[in-house]
Amino acid sequence: MPSASSTSALRVLAHPLRSRLLAELRVHGNATASELARALDTHSGATSYHLRRLAEVGLVEDTGSGGGRRRVWRAAPDPELRPDLTESPEDEDDASAARWLALDYLAHFHDRAQGWVEQRDAWPAAWQVAGLEDHLVLVNAEQLTALRAELVEVLDRYRRLGQGNPQAKRVVVYTCALPVDPPPRAREETTP
Repeated sequence: MPSASSTSALRVLAHPLRSRLLAELRVHGNATASELARALDTHSGATSYHLRRLAEVGLVEDTGSGGGRRRVWRAAPDPELRPDLTESPEDEDDASAARWLALDYLAHFHDRAQGWVEQRDAWPAAWQVAGLEDHLVLVNAEQLTALRAELVEVLDRYRRLGQGNPQAKRVVVYTCALPVDPPPRAREETTP
């Protein structure tokens, strides 16, 4: 079950501009409300308001490095603060927020993947290994959980390896484990 704070974060994040603000900070790093407004083609007043809402639930934070009204924001460094969309929602409002976020995430992925396809040829050949692919695996529910954990572990290791490397480029890796077969009936699910 999500905690009260993750439930609150889930509901706050289920907003088009807020989800994009957090994504922008996670992918592109620290920024002011004005810089985010330019990147997302909106107004700095709107970004300031929504950044404060995200900060209230611990998803973003003021770095303290700005001067006066010029606040510099960053995504919260603790991945434990991110709402876990794989957890069972506590109520229908949480379920609605989780569904909205999942669909928004899918739209965001589509935009990024399309952007890569359109600009891939502009990258040096060595970088063109990036892109879209799928891998079919046969797993049970416990193995799927283990697979996801292993992927996160690998991604964390590469995140650490890239720090301080001047040749490293930011690469976003999307994972999306989707069952292909139809859902099992209730009695089949309990059978080993």
